[in-house]
Amino acid sequence: MGAGAGSGRGQLFLRSLLFLLLAGPPARGQLRYAVPEELEHGAFVANLGEDLGLDVSTLSARRFRIVSRAGARQHLEVNLENGILFVNERIDREEVCEAGGTCLLHLQLLVESPLELYRVEVEVLDINDHAPTFPWQEYVLEVAESAVLGARFPLESAQDPDVGTNSVHTYRLSPNGFFSLEVQTRSDASKFAELVLERALDREQQRVHRVLLTALDGGVPERSGTAQILVTVLDANDNVPAFDQPSYGVSLPEDAPAGTLVIQLNATDLDEGPNGEIEYSFSGHAPPRVRELFHVEPRSGQVLLKGRLDYERASLHELYVQAKDRGPSAVAVHCRVLVHLLDVNDNAPEVTLTSVSTPVLEDAPPGTVIAVISVLDRDSGDNGRVSCEVGPNVPFELRSSFRNYYTLVTTQALDRELVPEYNVSITARDMGSPALLTRSTLTIPVSDVNDNAPRFLQPSYSVYVMENNAPGASICSVSALDPDCQQNAYLSYSIADGHIHGMPVGTYVSINSDSGHMYALRSLDYEQIRSFQIQVQAQDAGFPPLSANVTVHIFVLDQNDNAPVIVSPMPRNGSVATELVPRSARPGYLVGTVSAVDADAGLNSRLSYQLLQATDFTLFSVAPDTGELRTLRSFLEQDASRQQLVVQVRDGGQPALSATVSLLLSVVETMPQTLSDFSEFSLPPEVSSSSPLTLYLLVSLGSISFTFLLAILILTAIRCRGERRSRQGDSCSPPRCHCCPGSRPSSDGLKTSNLTAQPPAGTAAATCLDVPAGGPPGYCYKVCLGPESAQSDFMFLKPCSPPRNNEKDPGKRSRPEQHLQVSKEAKQPNTDWLPPVTQSTQRPALKRYQ
Repeated sequence: MGAGAGSGRGQLFLRSLLFLLLAGPPARGQLRYAVPEELEHGAFVANLGEDLGLDVSTLSARRFRIVSRAGARQHLEVNLENGILFVNERIDREEVCEAGGTCLLHLQLLVESPLELYRVEVEVLDINDHAPTFPWQEYVLEVAESAVLGARFPLESAQDPDVGTNSVHTYRLSPNGFFSLEVQTRSDASKFAELVLERALDREQQRVHRVLLTALDGGVPERSGTAQILVTVLDANDNVPAFDQPSYGVSLPEDAPAGTLVIQLNATDLDEGPNGEIEYSFSGHAPPRVRELFHVEPRSGQVLLKGRLDYERASLHELYVQAKDRGPSAVAVHCRVLVHLLDVNDNAPEVTLTSVSTPVLEDAPPGTVIAVISVLDRDSGDNGRVSCEVGPNVPFELRSSFRNYYTLVTTQALDRELVPEYNVSITARDMGSPALLTRSTLTIPVSDVNDNAPRFLQPSYSVYVMENNAPGASICSVSALDPDCQQNAYLSYSIADGHIHGMPVGTYVSINSDSGHMYALRSLDYEQIRSFQIQVQAQDAGFPPLSANVTVHIFVLDQNDNAPVIVSPMPRNGSVATELVPRSARPGYLVGTVSAVDADAGLNSRLSYQLLQATDFTLFSVAPDTGELRTLRSFLEQDASRQQLVVQVRDGGQPALSATVSLLLSVVETMPQTLSDFSEFSLPPEVSSSSPLTLYLLVSLGSISFTFLLAILILTAIRCRGERRSRQGDSCSPPRCHCCPGSRPSSDGLKTSNLTAQPPAGTAAATCLDVPAGGPPGYCYKVCLGPESAQSDFMFLKPCSPPRNNEKDPGKRSRPEQHLQVSKEAKQPNTDWLPPVTQSTQRPALKRYQ
């Protein structure tokens, strides 16, 4: 560089110093300076100690330094003795910032004790240290003598690495009588020159014209470069090629591979032969960067991608392509192709841990700074916007101090017994699609304190045990954890004191104090106990000891271990149950009902009835759900008078259990006075079955029963309505007679009835009424209306005694020994039988449970 360049550099340096003096004190934590390029080592840039308000004498002790990425060149450095920022090595702006625009050096200043971060931007000012240059010293331009006035011929552009006013500013053409020069401006503000024909050419008079093209920049002092243009006048070529359009636009992703077709250009020439054959090429003033990235096929006009695109370096490329025929005096025509690059999220964020302070004390208060983190993404737009976050379930968070700078701080008190060491995952994710992310793991150890109680792995345990289990068998295992160490983590298990159905819990289950395995000490019976719960305690060996409790719910599962029990008919004295059937019985005649119960539950108690053996299978049938025994047809003369039947009752368990009952049916012409085994109630001996008085008695009894039932229903409805209106009165105890809520006995001892549906398993629902009798207090009776038409069963029930004071559950009160106890879940089939009365009608059987 000459003396002019040195003088220009000095003037820029003085202007930079004046700018810093007039700017005033910068804001704390954010500083910006300007420095010219090409300064020598040691050149003054700024006094950081004074601008940041730092004590210069403590800079070395506090490790005041510039933080930079690994491998980056250190253009600037800080003198720790006086806090002055100076030039460490020569700065070439064109090398540091390849693209035009503002060239900034971003510095991160870090000082410790306490930890503080400052951001400094240093703008590198351009000086006019480069002169414009042309790619060739001599440029040959062929112009046909038939070229019209005003024809334009683009010339090769000059290149100047400087920017702004120091770049190419204008062009000049040496004086001549045929051409003038016009300077054009591209979309990126760069300049290029076009030669304009001002006077018609005559090849016979002058074949070659020489002019000098000079490119000048706008710097001080002004620099220039020259190129010789040799204009050769050719014979006329009548037609020149023509593009479809003067300008083209195309979009291309930045990650397009080499060989990708950018655009297919097409130019036409009306001439024939060589004059019509077109060749495509870049114009002479196409920038070198364009020639590195793109290639034009001479014959096809295809523009192909040759190099690797980078949106972050240049988002727009301007291509000038010319078309020229192969005839003499060929004239090149030009078109412009604008290639817009589409940004692709091809740069993942970069995470840098600037400073880390570990280990962290367990009692560190929230907000303690652990590390300073910086992130950078080289993409643009949303692809360059970065969000930084830490992994879940850690007591740390990121706080943004500057753009793309974060501090990792604690959010709550730490606990070494829970987490002795944290591996904090720091994720930097950009906003591109698809998003790119970078993860960095920071290991943070924590100190120790003993402050944790045992903790069970589950909030509660549910154990399912099949009944009839073997005593001493393991039923489950509980486990607890203690994050403490050594003896504070040694656990022992025990069962809390309690009772199960009046018995100590220790008689049912036990637990191994070391392993937590639980064992059943007795065989469980589903029909006696269905579920119970116990409290298990885990206690550590610390001082004082800490403990935790957990509830273990034990559910007993039912097995099909109870066979059905026949409750009706019951044979007398161990003999076969007998029944009389009139020979005049028609098809569908109800002989009786086989009733059975099963102590199991669910499918194990679902009963089905079937006729296992019979003298004649065509004569009788058993309903599979209700157990009703009916005739299939009328009796014939040849039918046996004694019919032997075997009815089987089977439950729904796996395997199924069953019970059988043998019936002996005698076919008689007339019904005797004594009832069969299906009924325990006998008519008075003076009432003969063959007498008409029997029919009258039955009709009278039916009418009286119907009238009595209707009266009870009316009284019940009136009483319930009155109770609802008044909303007063004492409630009837549910266990006494199952009467309507709110009802109470009247002066004459009459109780309002409760209409409750109690359908037996597998049968239609029956309507039942609890009504009082004139007997002693505490007795109630149930009226049941069966599903059969023209039939009714009036069943007298056992006394309904009030519960004792020591009975908590009315369902557990004592009952007479002759009655079978059945759980709520067991099926309650119909146990009433209807023996025949006459040849054409059936009389209701009256059965009283003592």
